[in-house]
Amino acid sequence: MTVPRAGANAQQTTRQELPAYNRWLYGWFMWYVRGYLRRHFHAVRLLKAGDAAHTPDLRDQPVLIYTNHPGWWDPLIFLAVAQRLFPDRLNYGPIDAAALGKYSFLESIGFLGIEPNSWKGAARFLRLARAALERSDVIFWVTAQGHFADPRQRPSDLRPGVGHAAAVAKRGLIIPLALEYPFWTERLPEALVAFGPPQAVEDFPDRDADAWNEQLTELLEQTQSRLATAAIGRDPAAFERLATGRVGVGGMYDLLRRLRAWLLGRRFDPAHASEPQ
Repeated sequence: MTVPRAGANAQQTTRQELPAYNRWLYGWFMWYVRGYLRRHFHAVRLLKAGDAAHTPDLRDQPVLIYTNHPGWWDPLIFLAVAQRLFPDRLNYGPIDAAALGKYSFLESIGFLGIEPNSWKGAARFLRLARAALERSDVIFWVTAQGHFADPRQRPSDLRPGVGHAAAVAKRGLIIPLALEYPFWTERLPEALVAFGPPQAVEDFPDRDADAWNEQLTELLEQTQSRLATAAIGRDPAAFERLATGRVGVGGMYDLLRRLRAWLLGRRFDPAHASEPQ
């Protein structure tokens, strides 16, 4: 996506408000999302950060969370994480306008159609990002790579949009979030997420868009690497479990395992490995 420069062109951009948010429709959609994720993931897990808080303190600030883009699931994971950790925030984020056209109701719950790889789309993205970074009741979610990419790929190759949004913002937090979907011991994959260190816009008043992009790329890559190390370690204790999905294989295999447990007088546990509660 080509982004208009964060200087004079951005100042000439027409001011834009975020679309109205339908909380009732959002509640219904999240009921569907929770069930959908339970059917397709073993668990959604947030990486802990030692003795430090692993959930960022939003401090009543406007917030932009930018991420890598490992797969189709990313927006649904964003919503699940946000509902669990930041339930009082409204969630907005850009998606391909063509995809939004098929499900127009999504615009009422924060999905914002953007024409990719066009000046018009880039200008709309910047207007919406600026509007989001003026509101302390909103999280603006951005898949900053702009295309699907393996979570271990380096460099992360962020599109310039997030850097420009940070450069024109007056205040707010810019927070990296890393995601990946590895298989551990169960039939279904894990959805793993990790937050990186927040950057307060007002702390860097002279940082231009290119400098922002460079810094944000580095922070996201560091967060991705920390998450990759934990994913390879396969230790559930290193994570906070935000949601639980299905365990076991199902069908005849689990039926036989259940019968064997009953014959031995044991409690049947469909999981292949126990983990801390």
